[in-house]
Amino acid sequence: MNIKEIREMTGLNQTKFAERYEIPRNTIVSWERGYREPPEYVLRLLERVVRMDIEREKEEIRKKVER
Repeated sequence: MNIKEIREMTGLNQTKFAERYEIPRNTIVSWERGYREPPEYVLRLLERVVRMDIEREKEEIRKKVER
């Protein structure tokens, strides 16, 4: 996965994604435009963290629905 695909999984724009994951917005822009490449470990870590966040949010929604 590339950084844009990971960001799009969250549904966040570049600014909100940068704020949420504490990455400078300019870095996100540079990565997405291909000016710079993120280290592979950063992509893997971000993908893992984003997937965990999405699952956590789904679980919270399930709990609210069950109430």
